[in-house]
Amino acid sequence: MRFVWAVVAFVLAAGLIAAGIAQRTVFMGPSTQKVSVSVDEPAPYVLLDGDVLREHPGEQTLMVRGDGDIFAAYGRTADMEAWLSDASYNHVSMGDSGKLDVELVEPDAEGDAEEGGEDPAATPSPTETPAAGDAAAVPGRSPVGSDLWLFSYTDTDALIADMQLPEGMSLIIAHDGTADAPDDIVVSWPLDNSTPLAGPLMAAGAAVLVVGLVLYFLGIRHQRRGRGPRRKGPGPMPATEPIDVAQLPPAERSAIESEQTDETPARDDGAETGATEGDGAQPGEPTDPVDGAATDDRRSEMRTQRPARRRRMLAFPALALTALLASGCSADSWPQFTASSPTPSPSATVIAPENQKPPAVTEAQAKRILQKVSATIADADEAMDIDLAGTRLDGPALTARKTEYALRTALPDTAVPAAIPTDDVEVVLPEASDRWPRTVLLLSKSAGDETVPPVVLTMTQQDPWSNYKVTNIAEMSADAVFPEVAAAWLGTSLVPEDSAFLSIAPGDLAGMFSDVVDAGEKSPSYGMFDDLSLNLAQSIRDSRQAVVKNLADNGAAKTSKTAFDIVPADEPPVSLTTLDSGAIVALSLVDTETVTPTTKDAVIRFGDNAQAKALTGVTESAKGVTTKYEFQLFFSVPAQGSTEQIRLLAVRQDLLSVEVIK
Repeated sequence: MRFVWAVVAFVLAAGLIAAGIAQRTVFMGPSTQKVSVSVDEPAPYVLLDGDVLREHPGEQTLMVRGDGDIFAAYGRTADMEAWLSDASYNHVSMGDSGKLDVELVEPDAEGDAEEGGEDPAATPSPTETPAAGDAAAVPGRSPVGSDLWLFSYTDTDALIADMQLPEGMSLIIAHDGTADAPDDIVVSWPLDNSTPLAGPLMAAGAAVLVVGLVLYFLGIRHQRRGRGPRRKGPGPMPATEPIDVAQLPPAERSAIESEQTDETPARDDGAETGATEGDGAQPGEPTDPVDGAATDDRRSEMRTQRPARRRRMLAFPALALTALLASGCSADSWPQFTASSPTPSPSATVIAPENQKPPAVTEAQAKRILQKVSATIADADEAMDIDLAGTRLDGPALTARKTEYALRTALPDTAVPAAIPTDDVEVVLPEASDRWPRTVLLLSKSAGDETVPPVVLTMTQQDPWSNYKVTNIAEMSADAVFPEVAAAWLGTSLVPEDSAFLSIAPGDLAGMFSDVVDAGEKSPSYGMFDDLSLNLAQSIRDSRQAVVKNLADNGAAKTSKTAFDIVPADEPPVSLTTLDSGAIVALSLVDTETVTPTTKDAVIRFGDNAQAKALTGVTESAKGVTTKYEFQLFFSVPAQGSTEQIRLLAVRQDLLSVEVIK
């Protein structure tokens, strides 16, 4: 019966193992689901709508093949459509029937012009092409290097990228904006082809196989113990009678007696012949030989040991087979019992205003842009290339660089400006807007060099085709406290110059601080500024007094006169709201210092002023000299009705020009 159950176990084990293997081979489904994009009319760009990528759940894998360099990037759908508004492109979207619709979109110049006339804030037409030069000189515009993309991919001949785009995102594919975009585009999604029963089936089959082997060996042992069927033994032997030796002839009798005498061993009187008295044997009685009993015991022991050893040797292949089947099963072959997700801890809730626009950049995008800006400006400073600097600087920051490069050309020992730190970007405050221009405020620090002060700057993007440029930049004071601002994902809004919701309108702030510098404590606005602001105003007045004292020390107090004037720069202030309904205001002031002679015979000599000599090319002036300095300032302005003072956050002073009066 053991053999019958062993066979049943073998058959059941084979079925279970075969079923488990079949799930991982024959019945295993595909691991991905793919869809191809068919482009009938080539164009320089392909805009893959986000709905296409999100048609199926899971991470999306983009596969693009083509000759040469392939570029792909994703960003906000509205931003991409604005960037492509003046170009021809194939728009890939999901149709009503679940199939892909590919539509060739041509630029509508007349429609764009009408729309721009109706809405002044509409997307402007391209004015420059930083990545590929002037749009009028080339037939296309390269998308490589644009600050508009959230992330980009590049490769040669074949591009494979994994992504998971959220709602509102789309993907652009191109070569260089001139050649037709690749048309071999495939999007794939992972499919759940796990077989959680394959592992248990093969493990159960291995276990049943072991049971069958045990039953089989038990049957063999049982059969051997019963010794199986026996053949019939021989019949009874005839009875034997003792021979009377006395009746034998003397010669035979003597031969027998001599043989018995030779075969009988000599023994001591105390030796035992076969058994002791304790065994019940009588002295002189014959006993069975001991060697025969020992031989039987050894044979019985060998018969007992050989099946056990053979069973152990045959059990090893079964255990090895079980281990092999278990190790060949991946995690997809077993049921996954996920632990219950922990209860999240409560966090502060930020409610976005109704009709909130998306932020101009994401936090990661802003950090990437800042790194590119810092690297470009550092290269421009090293080469003193004002054109290269102009690709990332604008407004007061660019004006200061022009003077600085002129000084370094004439005075090679002039130190190179410190690069913008990008190690630790603590604050990213983007403007929440879907129109242009767009502004972002950043606070960045150096992680390894404590001598480099934190930098506060604003960047502006004029249109979809332009890169961000730094317009205001200043070093933050160690005693300054930065106000609380909104999260980067929420963004903020620009404050109009004439806003009445602040203690001082942003457009009036520069003039009020200029009055504090000129009038000091006599200014009606003196008490509205904090100590850092007043200290800066005092330092400007002290520098003016140093000029007057220097003229007096050189005996020119009666033959010359000085005039000072600090006024707002031509660029409007940049104001971004904070969480306490206040604003961070970035502005520029121009401080003018004029020295003129009071008599016709007097001249203004520059003396040891190497900068004045380098910028003017002369050593003296008969009519006088005008020196201009620029101050870039960042203030924290409280809301209307607040008792807080206006706080100075950061300041930077640059030499703008030294001109001889003609």
